[in-house]
Amino acid sequence: MTFDAETEQFISQWNDAAPTIEVTTSGSTGQPKRLRVEKRRMEASARMTLDFLGLAEGDTAMLCLPTSYIAGKMMVVRAIVGRLRLVAVPPSNRPFAEFDEAVDFVALTPAQVHHTLLHASDRERLRRVRHVIIGGAAVGDNLAAELRDFPGNIWSTYGMTETLSHVALRRLSGPEATDFYRPLGGIEISLTNRQTLRIVAPHLCAEPLETNDLAEIQPDGSFRIVGREGNTINSGGVKIQIEEVEARLAPHIGCPFAVSAAPDEVYGEIVVLVAQTENLDEVENLCKSLLPKRWQPKRYLAATVPTTQSGKIDRAAVKMIFR
Repeated sequence: MTFDAETEQFISQWNDAAPTIEVTTSGSTGQPKRLRVEKRRMEASARMTLDFLGLAEGDTAMLCLPTSYIAGKMMVVRAIVGRLRLVAVPPSNRPFAEFDEAVDFVALTPAQVHHTLLHASDRERLRRVRHVIIGGAAVGDNLAAELRDFPGNIWSTYGMTETLSHVALRRLSGPEATDFYRPLGGIEISLTNRQTLRIVAPHLCAEPLETNDLAEIQPDGSFRIVGREGNTINSGGVKIQIEEVEARLAPHIGCPFAVSAAPDEVYGEIVVLVAQTENLDEVENLCKSLLPKRWQPKRYLAATVPTTQSGKIDRAAVKMIFR
């Protein structure tokens, strides 16, 4: 099925009489799940984003994400609800490679932004977009730094399928760039006794949602994510957050890689690393020079890093590699 046909199929589903639509979670920490979500809640999510960004009827929205996932679906819904002009570009790492029209609004993954910035013409086209939201995976420090001087409004998003896309945005461009997300209107957040984020958004999901995301909340209500509860390695009593290790290494390792845990008879768990490289010794040397001793991987493997269909690291599959 072509991307245009896939998009038209979703629009037909949106316009039919059924009150719900089926969506699929990304499956980054386990098997993908299928959910039935109410169209009225998707519409509420769309209005929340349209209002925050100040998008108006006739503005151009670029769709370059698969409509099989919530991010792509919600771009279509925003265009319908806001009466935006929707242009569909087949999903790829370089959506601007053959597209040179004026764009007011686009949603991208970090991988798409990364590859776009590698090409001068693509980069210039991205710089002309008024509003860019980036989601699906964490935006690394290096990528955020490259976007700091962009003239448009560049945002990192926080959300999930269950919240019908994002519920908070973090400014990446301009003098207001920050490390903290700010919840959108009608969103209430707090911490559970596990220090994970709890989201109350009755217009998006009927029940409060307790996430697995470890978070810090500031007095002004902004927050940052410090890791996932299931991504903590307990190595001899020392708690090591996988995301923190990866963030320390990401600016220096120039290939796909992932950190995980493996069972160990002495320490309970040890840090391990898989890298998609032909020079594993270089990766190991970098880890030894950049990481505290207790964070350093005890095992290394050169192999393809498993990812989900949406491009996220498949944490469960990585863990199985070292079993």
